[in-house]
Amino acid sequence: MTPLTLLAAAATAQTPEPVAEGSLSFDPTLWLTAGAIVVLLALSAFFSGSETALTASSRAKLRARADRGDAGAKAALDVTEDSERLIGSILLGNNVVNILSASLATALFTKMLGSGGVAMATLVMTVLVLIFSEVLPKTYAILAPEDMASRVAPPIRLVTSILSPIVSVVRLLVRGILVLFGKRTDDDGNVFSVQEEIAGALAIGHSSGAVQKEERDLLLGALDLGDRAVEEIMLHRSRIEMIDGDLPPQDILEMVLKSSHTRLPVYRGERENVIGVLHAKDLLRAVSRAMREIGPEALDKFDVLSVAMPPYFVPDTTPLDEQMREFLSRHTHFALVVDEYGSLRGLITLEDILEEIVGEITDEHDIDAMQSLVPSDTGDYSIDGAMTIRDLNRALDWNLPDEEANTIAGLVIHMAQSIPTPGQVFSFHGYRFEVVARRENRVTRLRIRPLAELSPANGESSEDQ
Repeated sequence: MTPLTLLAAAATAQTPEPVAEGSLSFDPTLWLTAGAIVVLLALSAFFSGSETALTASSRAKLRARADRGDAGAKAALDVTEDSERLIGSILLGNNVVNILSASLATALFTKMLGSGGVAMATLVMTVLVLIFSEVLPKTYAILAPEDMASRVAPPIRLVTSILSPIVSVVRLLVRGILVLFGKRTDDDGNVFSVQEEIAGALAIGHSSGAVQKEERDLLLGALDLGDRAVEEIMLHRSRIEMIDGDLPPQDILEMVLKSSHTRLPVYRGERENVIGVLHAKDLLRAVSRAMREIGPEALDKFDVLSVAMPPYFVPDTTPLDEQMREFLSRHTHFALVVDEYGSLRGLITLEDILEEIVGEITDEHDIDAMQSLVPSDTGDYSIDGAMTIRDLNRALDWNLPDEEANTIAGLVIHMAQSIPTPGQVFSFHGYRFEVVARRENRVTRLRIRPLAELSPANGESSEDQ
C-alpha cells in the first residue's frame, strides 16, 4: 500500500462534517471501523509473512519434516509446487486487505477530523502498514522460514483454492501482455534447476568460508556427471599402452610385468583392431598353472588370447553418469571409446569417472600430476599439455573455458588457430601461456600464470606474441 492508494481511496469519499469530540466514545461505527482496520492490518501481516516464509524456506528441509510426519510441511510442499499461482493468490489477498484498510482509515479520519483526515490517514496507515504489516512479519518469517511455512501453509492453501479462478484470469492477462513484448512463459520450466540452486548455494558457502574447496569440488563434480560426456575425460588413443597379439608369449609377459596398468588392450595388425583386453592377474594365473602342469616349455606354446577378455566398446558421447551405471551393472571397470564411425578414440575406466568427483586418485604406481602444480619463483606453473582444463581449474581454482577444448594444449591450439612452436607466448582469458615443448604435432609442456600476477616491470602485454 502506498500514499497514492490512500489518496485515491480518499478522493472517492465525501467529506462529512467532523464529529463532535464528546460523541466519539458513544459512536459504535467508529469503533467498529477501527476494529476492522486492525483486523485488516493483521491479515496483511499474515499474507506478507506467509509470502516470505513460503518462498524462503528450503524444500529439502520441508521434505525432511514431511517424511517425519509433519502435515504442515507436507502442505507447504504442496502449495509451493505452483509458485506462480501461490504468489498471485498472496499478492491478490494482500492488496485487497491493504486497499480496504486504507479506505476505512480514510473514512474514519475524515469523519473525525474533516478534510484534514486524508493527510492524517495517509501518515498513520503508512507507518502501521510499513512496521506491522511488512517489516515485522517478514523479518520474523526469515528467521525461521520452515517453522512459519509449516504453520501458514494450510490456511494459504485454502486461500489459494478460493482465489484460484481470479488468479488464473490475471495470469492469462499478464501472459498476454508479455506476448506483446515478445516474451513467453513456460508452464513446465523453472527459472532455476535443482542443480543450479545447489551450485549457487555451494558458491555462496565457499565464499563465506562455510564450505571448504574440497567439499565444493566433490559435490559439484557429482552434479556435473550428467552434463559431461565420455570423450571429455577419456585417455586419448595416442597415450594408450597396448599389446601386439602377434608377439611371442615371452615378450607379452615381459610387457605386462613392466606395465603399471592392470588391464591392457590387445590388438592384431593395427592398433584400431582391438581383439581383447588382457588382465595381468588372469595372465599370471594362467602362466603359473601351465608351468606347474607342463613345465617351463609351456610358455613357448602358451596362447595369450585364451585368457583375454572380450573388449567392451562405448560411444564417445555417452554421459558420465550413464557410463558409471553401465560399469556397475556389467561389473567391469574398463571400456574402449569409439566414435560414430567405429574408430577407436580412447579408453575410459571407472576410476576416471570417480576422479571427476573426488579428484585425482593415485597409488604407488602412479605419477602424481598434482606435484607439477607448484608455482616457480616467477609464479609460473609447468603444465603437461595433455592435462585437462577441468583438472587444472579444480586444482588451482581457475576459470579457463573448456567449451572448445578438453586439454590445455587443445585450448592453446584453438586460440592460436595453429600449432605453436616452443618459445611462443600467448595471452588470453586472463592468463599467459608459454609453449615450452612440442613433439611432432602435439604441445607437450606449457608454462602458465595469471596475467594479474605479472608485474609492470616485466613489460608483458595482453596481446598474442
